[in-house]
Amino acid sequence: MRLSGSITALATPFDADGALDRAAWKRLVESQIDAGTQGLVVAGSTGEAAALDDGEYEWLVTSAVALAAGRVPVLAGTGMSATARTVAATRRLAAMGADVALVVVPPYVRPTQAGLVAHYRAVADEGGLPVLLYNVPGRTGVDMLPATVAELATHRRIVGIKEAHDGVERMQALLALQSESFAVLSGDDPSAARAMLAGADGVISVASNIVPAAFRQLCDLARAGRADAAGALDARLKPVQAFCGVESNPIPVKAVLARQGYGHGLRLPLTTLAEAHRAEADDVTRLAADIEASCRARAA
Repeated sequence: MRLSGSITALATPFDADGALDRAAWKRLVESQIDAGTQGLVVAGSTGEAAALDDGEYEWLVTSAVALAAGRVPVLAGTGMSATARTVAATRRLAAMGADVALVVVPPYVRPTQAGLVAHYRAVADEGGLPVLLYNVPGRTGVDMLPATVAELATHRRIVGIKEAHDGVERMQALLALQSESFAVLSGDDPSAARAMLAGADGVISVASNIVPAAFRQLCDLARAGRADAAGALDARLKPVQAFCGVESNPIPVKAVLARQGYGHGLRLPLTTLAEAHRAEADDVTRLAADIEASCRARAA
C-alpha cells in the first residue's frame, strides 16, 4: 500500500437534529473522488471520531468503502490511549474492508518514545491492517521524534507517517526515512506545498474537504517539482488554509461545508463557528468556489 497525493481527512456531516446526514456523506465522498482526491480518511479528528458511536463509525467506514469501490484507498482512525483498545479497533476496521488504519500517537497518557515503539509494533503485528503513523503533538501532548519513526519505518505493516509538525527540519529528518514501503505525508495544510516540493509523498488535508480539485492540482504540481506554479496556487489557497485554523478543527471547515450544502453543525463539546468569523466564512466559501472552478476547468 503506497499512499500519495491529495488525501482528504473527511468531515462528518450531521443533519439539523444532530444525526448523521447520510445523504450528504455519500455526496461528499462522491464529490471528493470526482474531484481527483487520491485517498479518503474516515473518522479522524476532522471527522469528529470522538463524538461518534460504534454504529455510526461502522456505517461511515463501510459506506466509504462501498462508494470508493477500490478507486481510492480508504483509511480510518483507530488510535486510542490504550494499546489493547487500539489493536481491537484496528481489527474491527479490517473486518469493515478499510485499506489502512490511521493510528494517532496515544492521546493524554503521554507515553515515552520507547512506549510509542512498543505501541505501534503491537498494533502493526496484531491489528490486521497496514498502519499509518500519525504525529500531531498539539492534540496528543507527545511528539513522536524522527529517531522513533526510524525504528518503526522498517516494519512491514507500517506504511508511512502523517506528520502534522510544520517544521522544515522535522520534514527533512522524516524524508531521510522515506522508501518505496514508507511514505511521508504532510498533515499540515499551510506547509504542505513546501513539504511536497522537498520530496514528501502527499498531504492528508482538512481544507481539501472544500477545495478538493485545487488540492489535487497542488499536489500534482508540487510533486512534479513545478515550484512556481505550485507556489502560485498555494498563494491563492492561503486564505482558505488560514480560515480552517481560526477555531478548533473542524469548526471552520464545517462552516464552509454547510454553506456548500453538506450538513448543518457539530456535536458538543464543539460548537458552531463564532459570529465574529461568519462573514469570513462567507468570503472563503465564495473564494473556494472560484478556485475550484478554475482548477476543474484546467483539469478538463
